Amino acid sequence: MLNESCINTETPTAAYVHIPFCRRRCYYCDFAVSVVGDRRHGENSGMMEEYVDFLRSEILNQRHFGPPLKTVFFGGGTPSLLSVQQFDRLIKTISDNLGIASDAEISVEMDPGTFDLGKLQGFVAAGANRVSVGVQAFQDDLLRLCGRSHTVADIWRAIDLINQVGVVNFSIDLISGLPHQTPEMMQESLDQVLSINPAHVSHYDLIVEPQTAFGRYYKPGEFPLPDDQTTANLYRQAQKCLTSRFKHYEISNYARPGFECRHNLVYWHNQPYYGFGMGAASYVGGYRLTRPRTRDRYYQWLQSSGGAGVESLRVFHSADLAPAPTEAIAIILGSDILLETLMLGLRLASGVDLVRLQQQFGQETVSQITDILKPLGDRGWVEVVSTQEEPDQPATPHLRLTDPEGFLFSNTILAELFGHLQLSETSTAIGTSAV
Repeated sequence: MLNESCINTETPTAAYVHIPFCRRRCYYCDFAVSVVGDRRHGENSGMMEEYVDFLRSEILNQRHFGPPLKTVFFGGGTPSLLSVQQFDRLIKTISDNLGIASDAEISVEMDPGTFDLGKLQGFVAAGANRVSVGVQAFQDDLLRLCGRSHTVADIWRAIDLINQVGVVNFSIDLISGLPHQTPEMMQESLDQVLSINPAHVSHYDLIVEPQTAFGRYYKPGEFPLPDDQTTANLYRQAQKCLTSRFKHYEISNYARPGFECRHNLVYWHNQPYYGFGMGAASYVGGYRLTRPRTRDRYYQWLQSSGGAGVESLRVFHSADLAPAPTEAIAIILGSDILLETLMLGLRLASGVDLVRLQQQFGQETVSQITDILKPLGDRGWVEVVSTQEEPDQPATPHLRLTDPEGFLFSNTILAELFGHLQLSETSTAIGTSAV
């Protein structure tokens, strides 16, 4: 049923770079971050300077035999806490070792209150051409409840700086389902976004992770968090408002035409990518590698392996570096590719190309998938439509979730799909004795 040649072993043309530093940890955050305080920036933090040096060493040790990178994404954490000089050194390191295409998308996450005019100008001069602003809400009370380090006034200053510098391609992040958040608050935030008119908007539903402050304070669905029905209505509210101005191209993402995030599309199309830095994941040569989530372990891993990615599997034989569950390498085989292709592709409004799926996995698999999902199609959650992905390509049938109802019930749909697919166990997690 599965064609192992479906594994994508092409050289990546996308790279994610993790900058873990934050002024403080937001109460909902489960990311790999290091808190540096309100007044610490790259130019006055030895901790950040040390990290940049280790990060550069990992990038320099990555072998690359393909075309230059088409996308680079600096995420975090708060990359805007870097100094201009540190950011410039990282860009130059990537360019010198991996190459960066002249028309590459270079994105940087920047939080309000962490940059001034000079820093933004410096980042743009170094190569950044897309900015993602972590706004989350337009109410100071909600920002405080989330543990955010900025205010609404900081948001407006940040937008003014972006407009002064002339960064057209910028995105705004919003979160719904926050404690004490009402539909009226959500609408106020949506109206403010429309007044700003960015190129891109990301709207996320709050996920309460167990190891976060919110995970200790609250239980999902119980006051002061909204119940499931209210959360669903907030999603519908945002979808109705944002689609009046933007294209809803992915479950959580909206963009003006031509401003879809090219880097994130690499993930959703299940294509290879490099990952650099503490906690970063990469998908190279049929392997997924997740780096250690703490700075000390990440530094130890680099010093032991040279940061050679999948070429350094045997580093995990070292007893003191035995991988935690989130610090492992997985061999990606055919069945995993099928599951991930469905899980990621169905996040997109365009859905999954059934012709391509048949070429990869066979007609039997495609028939099985469509049969499983037929009852959900009858409920109006799933549909097959003819879609032309490229202007010079013929239209092909695509399996996609409906908007907004299919997107709302995506977890239910995927659980139904995965539960019925009869797949053999073909993925191996490599630990201390597997190599």
